[in-house]
Amino acid sequence: MTLALQGTGVSSGIAIGPVHIMRRDALEIIEYTLEEERIEEEIHRFHSALEMAKQHLQRIREQIPVHTRSDIVAFIDTHLLMLDDSTLSKVPVQLIQQHRCNAEWALKLQRDALVKVFDEMDDPYLRTRRDDVDHVVNNVLRILLNSPVYHQVGHHQEHRLTGHIIIADDLSPADAVLMQHQGIGGFVTERGGPTSHTAILARSLGIPAIVGLHHAQAFLSDHETIIIDGRRGTLIGSPDTQILQHYLFAKRQEQLLQEEHRRNRDLPAVSLDGTPISLNANIELPEDLHLTLQTSAEGVGLYRTEYLFMNRDEPPTEEEQFEVYRTIVERLDGKPLTIRTLDLGADKQIDGSTPNNLTNPALGLRAIRLCLKEPALFFPQLRAIYRASAYGPVRLMLPMISSTQELIQILRHLDSVRHQLSNHAIPFDPALPIGGMIEVPAAAINAEMLGEYLDFFSIGTNDLIQYTLAIDRIDDEVNYLYDPLHPAVLKLIGMTVAAGNKLGIPVTMCGEMAGDMRYTRLLLGLGLRNFSMHPNSIAEVKRIIAQSDVYLLAEQVTRLLHATSHEAFHTALNALTALH
Repeated sequence: MTLALQGTGVSSGIAIGPVHIMRRDALEIIEYTLEEERIEEEIHRFHSALEMAKQHLQRIREQIPVHTRSDIVAFIDTHLLMLDDSTLSKVPVQLIQQHRCNAEWALKLQRDALVKVFDEMDDPYLRTRRDDVDHVVNNVLRILLNSPVYHQVGHHQEHRLTGHIIIADDLSPADAVLMQHQGIGGFVTERGGPTSHTAILARSLGIPAIVGLHHAQAFLSDHETIIIDGRRGTLIGSPDTQILQHYLFAKRQEQLLQEEHRRNRDLPAVSLDGTPISLNANIELPEDLHLTLQTSAEGVGLYRTEYLFMNRDEPPTEEEQFEVYRTIVERLDGKPLTIRTLDLGADKQIDGSTPNNLTNPALGLRAIRLCLKEPALFFPQLRAIYRASAYGPVRLMLPMISSTQELIQILRHLDSVRHQLSNHAIPFDPALPIGGMIEVPAAAINAEMLGEYLDFFSIGTNDLIQYTLAIDRIDDEVNYLYDPLHPAVLKLIGMTVAAGNKLGIPVTMCGEMAGDMRYTRLLLGLGLRNFSMHPNSIAEVKRIIAQSDVYLLAEQVTRLLHATSHEAFHTALNALTALH
């Protein structure tokens, strides 16, 4: 009997093939107390397990073809670096010594502490970094417990898994890289989110993938033929002939579309009526630039700097940050780089600790609020960004702005930084543009006043939707309420664009809506002309733009925003999305 299951699609494409279920037994960690004379032996056992885990990742890295992009290799390197980080290599040793406990228990305690920090983070992207901690720690735990080999995909399975669709509770980036090298058709995981490293890697590798499809293993069996649609997040088990033929045709159309994207990669993004649209890329790591430069991105519309600050005991120095920023600016070769200042919070400290008195970190001391309270954290980054601006076009972007008082205080800091650099004859761009992220409803409503102090706006839809609708899109209990098409959300976006147009300053969108082709026409109709997204989304969005008449879309959106009933709103919305 045909079965349909729904998860979260994270990588476009259709895969059709037999199931291979990767079953990994749950780890049972038991605490026991060591005799004093056995402590050093236990520490040695822990270090040996760490070394074996590193060797395992290094072997996988060696299997990656030499022509593979550096951004893909970087995911394996990230896990190797985590194994060397003191939070995993030294703290468990201290716990073994302090509590005279076994290595497994010490590592579990530290893993739980780290995961708690990530779970309390407000930023959904950063919160899913807990998956990396789990992947790395579980690898070491399985070695300590003498469990079966952590990675079931090995050399002997290389040909057997060709064309198979992997079903698993979760997959690490190392799993994804190795399995792609071995020719899998796609994968489905019961855990994970769209911003996990494994999901990001699936997009980079072009592997159709679905995450967060709960209980998938309970409904499927090995060798059963299934279909997965990585764009829509749909899995179809035991498809009948009609369904199979439909998806075989859709898969061929998808392949033809990808070929068209490659042919049109360097063409400008221009609508049917001749309106030029700017398409930029979001990046997290310097290694992401390789993929960005392969697309027709006009620049980087969002560079997240949080990675420079995480998984370390002390924040990065000004010099360290400057070298990273300068490298990216130089590699962009004249294309602009928009650097978002630190978007961490009081719920996630640099040293990995977390206060125990936070009732709601999402509404607490985070992003620009934290930076204003901690000048020692903020000033080195501001100086580094300004210094990098001497090597190419740089824009500075401030997260979670909510009031003019904040902006005035920040502008004083920026004046101070420029004055310091001038006094020391350090080159920088004195006209470096300053922008603010519109992520809070108050900022959208008050955008016209905020814009008097800024050179550009950037709409962060992920947070704007969450704060507007009072829901957490990562929480399975309420994420069904996460609705980018909610009238209130659309009106806030429209207000921001209108404020930018009135003031003559550009408005960009860097949230997930910008890279989702389902919303492209709607955003064009709202007046948005600058988009920033994952590099892999640029070709699809460009295709929609080329098929759209912006003038006609604006008329449709006007009707939408003036709808006074639920029925009228959805009638206008359906008419808009049906336009070709």
